[in-house]
Amino acid sequence: MKNMPPNCPGCQSPYAYEDRDLWVCPECGEEWSTEADGESLEVGPVIIDANGNPLANGDSVVVIKDLKVKGSSAVVKVGTKVKNIRLVEGDHDIDCKIPGVGAMGLKSEFVKKA
Repeated sequence: MKNMPPNCPGCQSPYAYEDRDLWVCPECGEEWSTEADGESLEVGPVIIDANGNPLANGDSVVVIKDLKVKGSSAVVKVGTKVKNIRLVEGDHDIDCKIPGVGAMGLKSEFVKKA
């Protein structure tokens, strides 16, 4: 019989699943590894906001500059709060859903931790 998956350290969801050597939470996107002593390790890139604060999956951030949406006439205004971000590697290091705009990628240099 297989062991029960651990609860997500980010949102305490009981629906975590194992993907190779990592545990993944389908609700908040948190990824972690468990060692034999039961401590969890943070996995992924270290990404900081415009003020130098480290960001994590599931954090809320506030946009600090008007951002034009590529391929659209829409603009993400200063002060827009974005909840439940997901950190990714690449040029745009934050994946998120912005109210009124939809899913998009942001650069961490244009946000601050809420």
